[in-house]
Amino acid sequence: MSSFDLESFLRDQVARVEGLLRVRVEEMAPEVPPRLLESMRYSLLAGGKRLRPVLCLSFSDAVARASVASRVAEDAACALEFIHTYSLVHDDLPSMDDDDLRRGRPTNHKVYGEALATLAGDALLTDAFALVAGGPEPVRRLLCRELAMGAGSAGMVGGQVLDIAEDRPAHIDYLTRMHRMKTGALIRAACRMGALAGGGDEETLARADTYGDSVGLAFQIADDVLDVTATAEEMGKPVGADAAAGRFTFPAVLGLEASKELAARKVAEAIAAVEPLEGENGPLAALARYAVERHS
Repeated sequence: MSSFDLESFLRDQVARVEGLLRVRVEEMAPEVPPRLLESMRYSLLAGGKRLRPVLCLSFSDAVARASVASRVAEDAACALEFIHTYSLVHDDLPSMDDDDLRRGRPTNHKVYGEALATLAGDALLTDAFALVAGGPEPVRRLLCRELAMGAGSAGMVGGQVLDIAEDRPAHIDYLTRMHRMKTGALIRAACRMGALAGGGDEETLARADTYGDSVGLAFQIADDVLDVTATAEEMGKPVGADAAAGRFTFPAVLGLEASKELAARKVAEAIAAVEPLEGENGPLAALARYAVERHS
């Protein structure tokens, strides 16, 4: 069992991320039409786990052996949350998942309409790259590439296309590939971006890649399990939607217990990958466990 105080760590790190996001939004405010900014803020500052920016900052801290991240790492962390938020806004649209509730309150398009919600998502996506590129440090070019690969056609967006395919097979290989792209690619990018921002070498990047891939898959398996076992109140959004839509999930393909066992194996792989960076009981190991132990 881990003795790491994850609750305190997450509370501090989430507060850190919230502060960074608010600063970035305020820096943008003078140039953005007020109604668009309001829609962006509504979803971006709605709370949440902030897993991707926390992973980015945690990797940067671990690699740099510092507790105060550079502006580069902070910009990368915020950009990741911009991307994640845009994906949620677009996922909730009637043309996609058609959801009415996100993080316990009405989805963006229910408040601002479909057109403005779509444009708010577009703005968050585009502004994410302005954040990462907004400085003289050479590493920012590499960070832009990592972000694009994680978010684009070979990553999150490609995974979303596999997810909505009408002829999607009930096969574990397809399911794994889809989620490695749809959810895992941006989580893997967060880990790699943090390692790069912290000055990591190729071996460190490889460890970040293994960790991110394993945690990303474990996180999605846990989401599928929670969609079966949790309540809407616990999740802050409707549950059982995948089953109602006839979509295949890990519990549907593997069974509930086998899905939990696969998630546990992936967590073990992630912890082994980062032990050389932080020892036996660090925040990255605790975050890997959190990916499957969370309840909302």
